[in-house]
Amino acid sequence: MRAMILAAGRGERMRPLTDHTPKPLLMVGGKPLIVWHIERLALSGFRELVINHAHLGQQIEAALGDGAQWQLQIRYSAEGTALETAGGIANALPLLGDQPFLVINGDVFTDIDYAKLSLPEGKLAHLVMVDNPPQHAAGDFGLANGMVVETAAQTLTFSGVGIYHPQLFDSVIKGQPAKLAPLLRQAMQQQQVSGQHHAGIWHDIGTPERLQQLDRWLRTQQGAK
Repeated sequence: MRAMILAAGRGERMRPLTDHTPKPLLMVGGKPLIVWHIERLALSGFRELVINHAHLGQQIEAALGDGAQWQLQIRYSAEGTALETAGGIANALPLLGDQPFLVINGDVFTDIDYAKLSLPEGKLAHLVMVDNPPQHAAGDFGLANGMVVETAAQTLTFSGVGIYHPQLFDSVIKGQPAKLAPLLRQAMQQQQVSGQHHAGIWHDIGTPERLQQLDRWLRTQQGAK
Protein backbone atom coordinates (compact mmCIF):
# COMPACT_ATOMS: atom_id res chain seq x y z
CA MET A 1 0.00 0.00 0.00
CA ARG A 2 1.20 3.52 -0.78
CA ALA A 3 0.98 6.36 1.71
CA MET A 4 0.52 10.12 1.46
CA ILE A 5 1.40 12.83 3.95
CA LEU A 6 -0.56 16.07 3.61
CA ALA A 7 1.95 18.90 3.89
CA ALA A 8 0.53 21.73 1.78
CA GLY A 9 -1.16 23.79 4.49
CA ARG A 10 -0.02 27.37 5.06
CA GLY A 11 -0.07 26.96 8.85
CA GLU A 12 -1.67 30.34 9.56
CA ARG A 13 -2.24 29.51 13.24
CA MET A 14 1.44 28.62 13.57
CA ARG A 15 2.69 32.04 12.47
CA PRO A 16 5.25 33.52 12.84
CA LEU A 17 6.96 30.10 12.94
CA THR A 18 5.65 29.23 9.47
CA ASP A 19 6.53 32.53 7.81
CA HIS A 20 9.89 31.12 6.75
CA THR A 21 9.57 27.40 7.54
CA PRO A 22 6.81 25.09 6.25
CA LYS A 23 4.85 23.59 9.12
CA PRO A 24 5.94 19.97 8.45
CA LEU A 25 9.58 21.00 8.97
CA LEU A 26 9.03 22.60 12.37
CA MET A 27 11.22 20.87 14.93
CA VAL A 28 9.72 18.80 17.72
CA GLY A 29 11.59 16.36 19.93
CA GLY A 30 14.78 17.02 18.02
CA LYS A 31 13.56 16.34 14.47
CA PRO A 32 11.10 17.81 11.94
CA LEU A 33 7.48 16.88 12.61
CA ILE A 34 7.11 15.17 9.23
CA VAL A 35 10.14 12.94 9.90
CA TRP A 36 8.32 11.30 12.81
CA HIS A 37 5.66 10.18 10.29
CA ILE A 38 8.22 9.02 7.74
CA GLU A 39 10.11 6.95 10.29
CA ARG A 40 6.92 5.28 11.50
CA LEU A 41 5.82 4.56 7.94
CA ALA A 42 9.20 2.99 7.14
CA LEU A 43 9.07 0.85 10.27
CA SER A 44 5.55 -0.23 9.28
CA GLY A 45 6.81 -1.54 5.95
CA PHE A 46 5.71 1.25 3.63
CA ARG A 47 8.07 1.76 0.70
CA GLU A 48 6.26 4.33 -1.48
CA LEU A 49 5.30 7.74 -0.12
CA VAL A 50 3.72 10.81 -1.71
CA ILE A 51 3.98 14.23 -0.08
CA ASN A 52 2.04 17.22 -1.35
CA HIS A 53 3.24 20.73 -0.72
CA ALA A 54 2.52 24.36 -1.59
CA HIS A 55 3.83 26.96 0.89
CA LEU A 56 7.67 26.88 0.84
CA GLY A 57 7.42 23.42 -0.69
CA GLN A 58 10.93 23.40 -2.10
CA GLN A 59 12.25 23.45 1.46
CA ILE A 60 10.40 20.17 2.07
CA GLU A 61 11.90 18.55 -1.02
CA ALA A 62 15.38 19.79 -0.12
CA ALA A 63 15.12 18.49 3.44
CA LEU A 64 13.67 15.06 2.67
CA GLY A 65 15.05 14.25 -0.76
CA ASP A 66 14.01 11.01 -2.39
CA GLY A 67 13.51 9.14 0.87
CA ALA A 68 16.51 6.84 0.47
CA GLN A 69 17.74 7.53 4.00
CA TRP A 70 14.56 5.87 5.29
CA GLN A 71 14.64 3.04 2.74
CA LEU A 72 11.53 4.29 0.96
CA GLN A 73 10.75 6.31 -2.16
CA ILE A 74 9.30 9.80 -1.79
CA ARG A 75 7.53 11.49 -4.68
CA TYR A 76 6.12 14.99 -4.48
CA SER A 77 2.83 16.48 -5.59
CA ALA A 78 3.41 20.22 -5.92
CA GLU A 79 0.47 22.61 -5.70
CA GLY A 80 0.68 26.20 -6.89
CA THR A 81 -1.83 27.11 -4.21
CA ALA A 82 -3.05 24.74 -1.54
CA LEU A 83 -5.97 22.64 -2.83
CA GLU A 84 -7.32 21.64 0.63
CA THR A 85 -7.48 18.02 1.70
CA ALA A 86 -9.63 16.35 -0.97
CA GLY A 87 -8.27 18.56 -3.74
CA GLY A 88 -4.71 17.76 -2.75
CA ILE A 89 -5.38 14.02 -2.63
CA ALA A 90 -7.20 14.09 -5.99
CA ASN A 91 -4.31 15.99 -7.52
CA ALA A 92 -1.90 13.30 -6.31
CA LEU A 93 -3.93 10.30 -7.55
CA PRO A 94 -1.62 9.68 -10.54
CA LEU A 95 1.16 9.05 -8.00
CA LEU A 96 -1.02 7.03 -5.63
CA GLY A 97 -2.32 4.49 -8.11
CA ASP A 98 -5.67 2.71 -8.36
CA GLN A 99 -5.54 0.80 -5.06
CA PRO A 100 -6.52 2.01 -1.55
CA PHE A 101 -3.88 4.21 0.08
CA LEU A 102 -3.10 5.62 3.52
CA VAL A 103 -3.28 9.37 4.14
CA ILE A 104 -1.84 11.16 7.18
CA ASN A 105 -2.31 14.81 8.11
CA GLY A 106 1.15 16.29 8.43
CA ASP A 107 0.25 18.36 11.48
CA VAL A 108 -0.60 15.55 13.89
CA PHE A 109 1.64 13.38 16.08
CA THR A 110 0.52 9.85 16.88
CA ASP A 111 1.57 6.29 17.65
CA ILE A 112 -1.12 4.75 15.44
CA ASP A 113 0.17 1.47 14.02
CA TYR A 114 -0.07 2.15 10.29
CA ALA A 115 0.75 -1.46 9.44
CA LYS A 116 -2.47 -2.69 11.02
CA LEU A 117 -4.81 -0.39 9.08
CA SER A 118 -6.80 -1.67 6.14
CA LEU A 119 -9.84 -0.76 4.05
CA PRO A 120 -12.66 -3.32 4.32
CA GLU A 121 -13.98 -4.73 1.07
CA GLY A 122 -16.60 -2.53 -0.55
CA LYS A 123 -15.83 0.58 1.53
CA LEU A 124 -14.55 3.91 0.24
CA ALA A 125 -12.87 5.08 3.44
CA HIS A 126 -11.65 3.82 6.80
CA LEU A 127 -11.05 6.50 9.44
CA VAL A 128 -9.09 6.36 12.68
CA MET A 129 -11.01 8.22 15.38
CA VAL A 130 -9.66 9.55 18.68
CA ASP A 131 -11.10 11.01 21.88
CA ASN A 132 -12.07 14.66 21.56
CA PRO A 133 -9.24 17.04 22.56
CA PRO A 134 -10.04 20.18 24.60
CA GLN A 135 -9.80 22.40 21.53
CA HIS A 136 -12.33 20.25 19.63
CA ALA A 137 -14.71 19.11 22.36
CA ALA A 138 -17.70 18.69 20.03
CA GLY A 139 -15.92 16.05 17.95
CA ASP A 140 -16.62 15.15 14.34
CA PHE A 141 -18.46 11.85 13.89
CA GLY A 142 -19.59 8.81 15.81
CA LEU A 143 -18.74 5.12 15.60
CA ALA A 144 -21.42 2.43 15.48
CA ASN A 145 -20.63 -1.23 14.86
CA GLY A 146 -17.40 -0.38 13.10
CA MET A 147 -18.99 2.23 10.86
CA VAL A 148 -18.48 6.00 10.97
CA VAL A 149 -21.81 7.82 11.35
CA GLU A 150 -22.74 11.47 11.34
CA THR A 151 -25.01 11.40 14.37
CA ALA A 152 -24.33 9.43 17.51
CA ALA A 153 -24.78 9.72 21.26
CA GLN A 154 -21.02 10.01 21.63
CA THR A 155 -18.84 11.75 19.08
CA LEU A 156 -15.16 11.29 18.41
CA THR A 157 -12.58 13.35 16.54
CA PHE A 158 -11.15 12.32 13.18
CA SER A 159 -7.44 11.76 13.77
CA GLY A 160 -6.38 12.86 10.31
CA VAL A 161 -5.31 9.29 9.55
CA GLY A 162 -7.39 7.28 7.10
CA ILE A 163 -7.33 4.83 4.22
CA TYR A 164 -9.18 5.83 1.06
CA HIS A 165 -10.22 4.20 -2.17
CA PRO A 166 -9.47 6.39 -5.22
CA GLN A 167 -13.17 6.25 -6.17
CA LEU A 168 -13.98 8.47 -3.18
CA PHE A 169 -12.50 11.37 -5.16
CA ASP A 170 -14.26 10.74 -8.49
CA SER A 171 -16.30 13.93 -8.18
CA VAL A 172 -13.31 16.19 -7.45
CA ILE A 173 -12.12 18.29 -10.38
CA LYS A 174 -8.36 17.93 -10.60
CA GLY A 175 -6.56 21.15 -9.77
CA GLN A 176 -9.55 22.62 -7.92
CA PRO A 177 -9.72 23.08 -4.12
CA ALA A 178 -12.04 20.61 -2.42
CA LYS A 179 -12.77 19.68 1.18
CA LEU A 180 -12.77 16.10 2.43
CA ALA A 181 -15.70 16.26 4.87
CA PRO A 182 -18.48 16.55 2.22
CA LEU A 183 -17.12 13.50 0.41
CA LEU A 184 -17.00 11.53 3.64
CA ARG A 185 -20.53 12.53 4.63
CA GLN A 186 -21.87 11.48 1.26
CA ALA A 187 -20.10 8.12 1.58
CA MET A 188 -21.40 7.71 5.14
CA GLN A 189 -24.96 7.97 3.86
CA GLN A 190 -24.18 4.96 1.66
CA GLN A 191 -22.62 3.01 4.56
CA GLN A 192 -19.25 3.15 2.85
CA VAL A 193 -17.08 4.59 5.65
CA SER A 194 -15.74 2.24 8.30
CA GLY A 195 -13.70 3.29 11.31
CA GLN A 196 -11.89 2.38 14.46
CA HIS A 197 -11.06 4.07 17.76
CA HIS A 198 -7.45 4.78 18.69
CA ALA A 199 -6.91 5.23 22.42
CA GLY A 200 -3.15 5.82 22.27
CA ILE A 201 -1.01 8.89 21.64
CA TRP A 202 -2.43 11.60 19.40
CA HIS A 203 -1.70 15.32 19.29
CA ASP A 204 -3.04 18.00 16.95
CA ILE A 205 -0.17 20.42 16.38
CA GLY A 206 -2.23 23.44 15.47
CA THR A 207 -0.62 26.24 17.49
CA PRO A 208 2.89 27.19 18.66
CA GLU A 209 1.80 26.44 22.22
CA ARG A 210 0.79 22.86 21.36
CA LEU A 211 4.03 22.41 19.44
CA GLN A 212 5.99 23.49 22.51
CA GLN A 213 3.97 21.18 24.77
CA LEU A 214 4.66 18.20 22.51
CA ASP A 215 8.34 19.11 22.29
CA ARG A 216 8.64 19.18 26.08
CA TRP A 217 6.80 15.86 26.40
CA LEU A 218 8.95 14.15 23.77
CA ARG A 219 12.16 15.37 25.36
CA THR A 220 10.95 14.09 28.71
CA GLN A 221 10.24 10.70 27.15
CA GLN A 222 13.65 10.64 25.48
CA GLY A 223 15.36 11.54 28.74
CA ALA A 224 13.58 8.70 30.53
CA LYS A 225 15.01 6.08 28.17
